[in-house]
Amino acid sequence: MAFSLDPQVRDAMAPLLAGLQVGKPPPVGDWQARRVIVGQTLNVAAQAHSTVDGVEQAKFTTTTLDGAELPLVLYRRAGADQPGSAALFLHGGGMVAGWHRVYDLVARAYVAASGVPLLSARYRVAPENPGLIPVEDCYAALCWLAKHATGLGIESDRIGVLGGSTGGGLAAGVALMARDRGGPCLAQQLLLYPMLDDRTAKGDPRLQPFLTWTYNDNITGWAALLGESAGSKDLSPYAVPARAVDLSDLPPTYVDVGQLDIFRDEAMTYARRLAAARVPTEFHLYPGCPHAFEIFAPSSEIAQQAIGNRVRRLKSL
Repeated sequence: MAFSLDPQVRDAMAPLLAGLQVGKPPPVGDWQARRVIVGQTLNVAAQAHSTVDGVEQAKFTTTTLDGAELPLVLYRRAGADQPGSAALFLHGGGMVAGWHRVYDLVARAYVAASGVPLLSARYRVAPENPGLIPVEDCYAALCWLAKHATGLGIESDRIGVLGGSTGGGLAAGVALMARDRGGPCLAQQLLLYPMLDDRTAKGDPRLQPFLTWTYNDNITGWAALLGESAGSKDLSPYAVPARAVDLSDLPPTYVDVGQLDIFRDEAMTYARRLAAARVPTEFHLYPGCPHAFEIFAPSSEIAQQAIGNRVRRLKSL
C-alpha cells in the first residue's frame, strides 16, 4: 500500500517538497552543500511561523570541555511567575548545520505555551567539530543550568532536556552522560524524531517523495561527525545513542516521530528498548507526517496535536 501525506501537511509543504525534488541532489559526503540546503529549507519553514510575544531572552556563556566559549540563551515568559522547572533545548541540523532563526521562533512558542523556561545551547557542529564535541557542548550547557538553577529560580530536580532531529539524538546522549557521570539529575527527556543511529543508511523507497532528510543526507551527516568510523563497531553511545547497550536508569522519556520519516524505525526501537529497561516511556507515531512536519506545517491539526503533547510533557516537569 502506498504512503500518503496528511492532507493539511501536504498542502502546507507542497512548494517545499516540490523544490526538494527538483535538480540533482548533492553526492554523498558533500556536507557543504547540505549545510546550505538545510539553511534554505529552514528559511522557507520560518515563513510559516508567527512571532511570539511575551517571551524574553537572556544571554550567557559557559566553558566547554576543551576550553571553548559556548553561547547560551535562556528563554522565559516575561513578567510572569516562573514554574520552577526548565529544560535544555537542543536544535536540529543534521550534524552539520548550526543555529537558525526558526529555532528561535520554535523555542519562544514552547515557552509561551508551557511557561517552562528553555535554555538553548548553541553547540558546535561537524565536521569542523567532530566526534563527542557536540554532545560534550550540550552536556556542558546542562551542567551550567544545574549549577545556576537556584539563582534562576529553577529547582535542580526539575530540569529536562528537549531536542528535535540531531537535537533529539544529542538529548539522548546528554541523558546517558548525566546517568553515567552521576548528574546533573534529569527529570525527563523529550526526543522529537531523534537522530539516533548511524546505521540508518537505506530503507523503504516509497518514502522518497516525502523526505526532507534523505538516507544519503543521513550518511553524510554521520560521516561528518564520525569520519571513517561511521558504521563501525564500538562507537560511543554518547555520540550514537542507539549503540548504548544499557538504557536502564534513564529519566522518564517522551519520543515522537512521523510515519514518513527515515528515523521512524530507530525512534520506535529506542522507545521499545527504553520501555523494556523499565524507563517510563511515552511514544507517538504520527501518520502521514515527514521529518520535522510541525516545523514545516505548524498550523496543521496533526502538528498542533504533536505540539500539544510536547507542551503537556513540559508542563509536567
